[in-house]
Amino acid sequence: MTFINTKKVKWAIKVQDTLAVFKVFVLVVIILTGLYYLVTGNTSHFDNAFEDTNWNPTYFATAFYHTLYAYEGWDSLNGIMEEVKDPVRNMPRAITISLTIVITIYILTNVAFFTVLDSVQMLSSSAVAVTFGQLTLGAVAWVIPIFVACSTGGSLNGLTLAASRLIFVSARRGQLPKFLSYVHIKNNTPITALIFTASISMVMFMTSDVRVLINYFSFSGNLMGLLCISTFFYFRIKHPDMHRPIKVWIGFPIMYFIIGIFLTVFPAIRQPMEVVASLVVIATSLPVYYLAIHRKDKPKCLTRFMDKVAYYSQLLFLAVPEEKECRCQGKRQVLKAQQGINVKVPESTSDVPNASDERGDNESDTKRDRCLQTWPHYSSSFWK
Repeated sequence: MTFINTKKVKWAIKVQDTLAVFKVFVLVVIILTGLYYLVTGNTSHFDNAFEDTNWNPTYFATAFYHTLYAYEGWDSLNGIMEEVKDPVRNMPRAITISLTIVITIYILTNVAFFTVLDSVQMLSSSAVAVTFGQLTLGAVAWVIPIFVACSTGGSLNGLTLAASRLIFVSARRGQLPKFLSYVHIKNNTPITALIFTASISMVMFMTSDVRVLINYFSFSGNLMGLLCISTFFYFRIKHPDMHRPIKVWIGFPIMYFIIGIFLTVFPAIRQPMEVVASLVVIATSLPVYYLAIHRKDKPKCLTRFMDKVAYYSQLLFLAVPEEKECRCQGKRQVLKAQQGINVKVPESTSDVPNASDERGDNESDTKRDRCLQTWPHYSSSFWK
């Protein structure tokens, strides 16, 4: 998925669309199969459905973690706003339509699962959809694992696309090392951010229990979400007249904040060690941020090291700093190149590897030539 995303954004979007079709198709098959069993009188699993339920709120909170993990990706659209045409018009529509469809399909899918499977089978199954297919689809049940793999691949592709853009924009704004905002000289994709995202993902594979990883990730993500939504209230109070291209009803952030408090406090009661470990990991980022980003007079050894990282990142990945750009009605308008950057310019473009543009349009060719003339960039203004 990282390779696809480094080649072309259009490739990643086409893969996402294709895998989404497969995912929705298999979910519709599951829903229709469950509906058939339901109308033919298989309703016994809904009798006393909440029997033996543990009503302890701490268990509810951790259960929400695993449920929200299944919905992960609902916020990915916010991270790729630069790739959306006319975001002011299309973002609210996309969020409303997609969330409505996803919630409806997921609820109907769970109804189908509970129609066929009892609670013991649900809890003991490592892949509920596969177990469902084995009990209902007979000879064609073998296709379910294929569609489950397509669904997983689609989720992975979408999160790769969104997470890399988050890192890319953070680096461009100076909140992360600048080399993470470099784009491929030919494909114009954030290759360094994509490689960094893939590297972090591979480190996470080292865990032996994915459930523990979900708890760590969910708590940390929920805490950051609370901090982000807190800024919403700050700006609404301190800057009520500020221009807002997209304005939401204040009730939604309030509900999000209340639920976020619940999902942050109660898991700490039930699983304090996991919460403490998450807080320690978050706390370690503070001195790193202070020394590497916030502090103006950074240690010279650190500056030299990161300059080297930036230099070799450009050589290894054929990446260059992005020009200042903006989006207007979905079209990129190239503005004045970022000032104050000292560059090492080759004497001729023949000293630079050839990077012909597949698209062949004039704007891309012109931009590619400018990139070639300033490749590789190596300067002490890496942190600026």
